Amino acid sequence: MWVPLWWWAAGLAVAGLLAAEVHMGNPGLLAWLPYVLLLPFPVWVLMWLSRLRVEVVGGVGRGELRVGRAKLPLDVISRVAVVPATAKSAALGRQLDPAAFVQHRTWIKTMVLIVLDDPEDPTPYWLVSTRRPAELAALLTP
Repeated sequence: MWVPLWWWAAGLAVAGLLAAEVHMGNPGLLAWLPYVLLLPFPVWVLMWLSRLRVEVVGGVGRGELRVGRAKLPLDVISRVAVVPATAKSAALGRQLDPAAFVQHRTWIKTMVLIVLDDPEDPTPYWLVSTRRPAELAALLTP
């Protein structure tokens, strides 16, 4: 779930401008140092923000949904619903259950609501950001 491309351009531009500002104040042999120190920082931050993966591993009954480090067996899923971009704020606002598992990325407009049927788990549902909600819902539908 990569961040938008314009974030990369903006992050590198800000780091470049900051490095150039420091460079102008300290010309000479160490003038390259701010570029070496500041340009990798936005790359690291944007890679860190883009690290979340949503994947379905295995088959029906024995498979699991992996969202980052969290794992959910597919046999505890009772219902799956696509949350369109127009209903995203309502799903994350007043309608949100405090016990729900939420993996939200602001730059991704759609989500999937995964309702659980597990008496041992206090989590009522998972709410996960995804760019392909219909495909994920089709994979998870029991």
